[in-house]
Amino acid sequence: LKADTIQDTDGNNIINESGNTITIGASGDTTNIVGTLQNNGAAVGGANTPYFNAYRTGNQTGLSDDTTTVLAMDNEYWDSGSDYNTSTYRFTPQTAGKYYLWSNVRGISTDDAMVSLFSSIRKNGSAITGASSGLSFENMATRFRQAQVTNSIIVGANGSSDYFDFTVSIDVASGSNFYVSKDGTNIGGFKIIE
Repeated sequence: LKADTIQDTDGNNIINESGNTITIGASGDTTNIVGTLQNNGAAVGGANTPYFNAYRTGNQTGLSDDTTTVLAMDNEYWDSGSDYNTSTYRFTPQTAGKYYLWSNVRGISTDDAMVSLFSSIRKNGSAITGASSGLSFENMATRFRQAQVTNSIIVGANGSSDYFDFTVSIDVASGSNFYVSKDGTNIGGFKIIE
């Protein structure tokens, strides 16, 4: 059987080949694919899983001045693969691939004494990206009450042992009170469809 066009009984095109382009269906049609749709032998589509989004139920206090501390996100909005641990504060995805990760961190100094807020995303304990909100060294006499920092990165994971955690460091004037606010602070990530 050789044909460039296959039509239904009403004369509507079901399959049409023209100029090495195959068109299935027509505008307004619903096309159902049974089985696996492939692109040159590889499956088409996918899912952005696993994914997670974690937050704190209360402010994170007890931080040491100008010291890197893991963000202790102790609750979750989402965790599709149960890959985020609310006790160790690590995301250990069990599916290999590339991941988009982010963190939003809000630091507060109750004495208007914050000099800088720095946050990073780490892979297996080593920082892979970081961002800061602070004053220039030329203007260190000025302090502020709060700051917000956002980080994001695309990074590979081996799907078994690579883990990611998220850190914060707040620099304040001596003797000042400061903390990570539960409002405006959260972390998350998801696997990218490749």
